[in-house]
Amino acid sequence: MGNCSSFSLPKWIFGDLHNNGMVSIEGDGTHEGIKTIRIQKACEFTASSVLCVCIITWNMNGKMSVEDIRKLVSSTRKFDLLVVGLQEVPKCGVEQVLQEAMADTHILLCQKAMQSIQMFLFGAKSSEAYIKEMKVDEHAVGGCGGVIGRKKGAVAMYVNFSGIRMVFVSCHLAAHERKVEKRNSECRHISHSLFSKNDIHYAKSADITVWLGDLNYRLEGISSMPARKMIEENRQSKLRDRDQLLQEAEKGQVFHGYCEGTLSFKPTYKYNVGSSNYDSSYKIRVPSWTDRILFKVDNSSGLDAVLSSYEALDCVSSSDHKPVKAHLCLKVRGGDS
Repeated sequence: MGNCSSFSLPKWIFGDLHNNGMVSIEGDGTHEGIKTIRIQKACEFTASSVLCVCIITWNMNGKMSVEDIRKLVSSTRKFDLLVVGLQEVPKCGVEQVLQEAMADTHILLCQKAMQSIQMFLFGAKSSEAYIKEMKVDEHAVGGCGGVIGRKKGAVAMYVNFSGIRMVFVSCHLAAHERKVEKRNSECRHISHSLFSKNDIHYAKSADITVWLGDLNYRLEGISSMPARKMIEENRQSKLRDRDQLLQEAEKGQVFHGYCEGTLSFKPTYKYNVGSSNYDSSYKIRVPSWTDRILFKVDNSSGLDAVLSSYEALDCVSSSDHKPVKAHLCLKVRGGDS
């Protein structure tokens, strides 16, 4: 894995990058949709490795489970940085529980909260020396915070880590199957607003931009029971064509040029709380991949991103959502693999 104690980047990495508007989710008249990339099962780091980042998103449904928060970060910690984006966070010390769970190996470097939308950045204990700059921002698009805990919008972090410039956007978008255009609009408002104040250009010079969160896009054109039957038969791959996010990206509406791992895991919403069974309420909601992690690498950065895992954590059951985790390894383009 990448090793913070032996960081050594090529000098050209530190040069100024082109102003490509990396937080942008829109295209330039052409579009390619979201590129589905394969999982490279083993993350084997070589001298060309630069940085390894673990990314987790979870809608907590306003419920606090210390055990489940520990499960989020309990796997082998072969990463330099950990980004945790949470939605519908309850008011009861999530930050402290995360810090205690990570204390043996990582420290909290940065956090940003906008009521029920929160994001945390952890780094290896030696990593503080490699932080050249950090900025945070937020943008609200609706919803309610407070007791209800369903604020909509996004929080964001810009991190210059040893010359690698990264932007992380953790969002919670509008609910309900029919509100596709509202979600598209919220994405555009967020991308235009973050880091745009006072001529700040942090997001526009990022080497890599990551969006994570409860994007709330649903399956369309299929009812609940047929969808569930396909999932039970482990044929959920057949449902990808009905995924609203992939459809809207293909139309050029959102996330131009972003990448995502294959949706090989079961849809992450909606579950009966305390179980791994889908919604049995009178609404019998159609299972959907509401919780996603997308990323985009700037072509001028000289870096490639290798995705070694993209999975849902079925063992976490205190919410009606399952968490989603991705493991990204950044390497110098053209280096040994």
